[in-house]
Amino acid sequence: MYVRRLELVDFRSYERVGVDLEPGGNVLVGPNGVGKTNLVEALGYVATLASHRVATDAPLVRAGAATAVLRCAIVHDGRELLVELEIAPGRANRARLNRSPARRARDVLGALRLVLFAPEDLELVRGDPAERRRYLDDLLVTRMPRYAAVRADYERVVKQRNALLRTSYLARKTSGGRGRAARADAEGPAEGGGDLSTLAVWDTHLARHGADLLAGRLELVAALGPHVTKAYDAVAAGRGAASIAYRPSVELPDPVPDRSALEGALSAALAESRPAEIDRGMTLVGPHRDELTLTLGTLPARGYASHGESWSYALALRLAAYDLLRADGVEPVLILDDVFAELDSGRRERLAELVAGASQLLVTCAVADDVPNALRGARYEVSDGQVSRAD
Repeated sequence: MYVRRLELVDFRSYERVGVDLEPGGNVLVGPNGVGKTNLVEALGYVATLASHRVATDAPLVRAGAATAVLRCAIVHDGRELLVELEIAPGRANRARLNRSPARRARDVLGALRLVLFAPEDLELVRGDPAERRRYLDDLLVTRMPRYAAVRADYERVVKQRNALLRTSYLARKTSGGRGRAARADAEGPAEGGGDLSTLAVWDTHLARHGADLLAGRLELVAALGPHVTKAYDAVAAGRGAASIAYRPSVELPDPVPDRSALEGALSAALAESRPAEIDRGMTLVGPHRDELTLTLGTLPARGYASHGESWSYALALRLAAYDLLRADGVEPVLILDDVFAELDSGRRERLAELVAGASQLLVTCAVADDVPNALRGARYEVSDGQVSRAD
């Protein structure tokens, strides 16, 4: 799989730009701040319908424009597919596949399989659990696009359930009720105000959709773990052993149960945590509270790994994702955004050896000499609003 052409209209800093890319290596060179990352961010958006840099779509649209348009021609197994996306902040985004309107924007998911490593990925190791959950869910959707609907359904249920709990909490607080959850009647008005009569319905929805998401994550982590260990060993030259494990917010029997048993475990956990949830006004159990633990040797990577070890671990997580997708039978596009400037010469060369065989590799850098010779393919000069072929 590779991207043959990318066109942007009113995306980030670009009023209009088109870039013809090549299979194999592609190096985007230019000073910091001229738009190199904007190009790879656009490719990431085509692959995931989200930016790796911002949480909302509004910053993606060029100042003064109402919408942004992305067009991406993707070649896979000798066939070309044109994906077009219109980003309209505040409204539903629109998509087309080979110029035919898609029913939903998420119908384009799976058209482009891509792994992007960027400086922000250091947060996968050092940041909050939400960063690691997003890493898992993005990869899960990339492997099996049907999980986009599962993820969206679960997030909708959590949002609605939290709103119900929060409304009840605020009603009790306003009325001066003590808000003791142990005395709250979850089948009717809670003590001090706030109707929780529909909470049981949302519990059922959360357990069902949560079990689907949890089952996918557990399977993913089991498949991903060996690749993480192998990738870290390769990047760090054997200095430490990396491993990952999934830590759910509910107690699961061993061995890992099937989907129906996961639904039962979530239902039981929700029933047990209901008093605390009513007291605090939020959902306290479910996949949105789970953690992907990263271990280096016998210690947690978060808080104990050095800067260099954290970089190696973040790289290993992305390389593991890349290797897992390849094992699934599809060669993904690999992007390394401003990576080599942060690595010492040894890690640069080892990384180059690991990715040199990619079907398509995009590398961004401010200084061309930072890129190992093995990765220097087609070269592009990036300046303010312009991208030109330089070789």
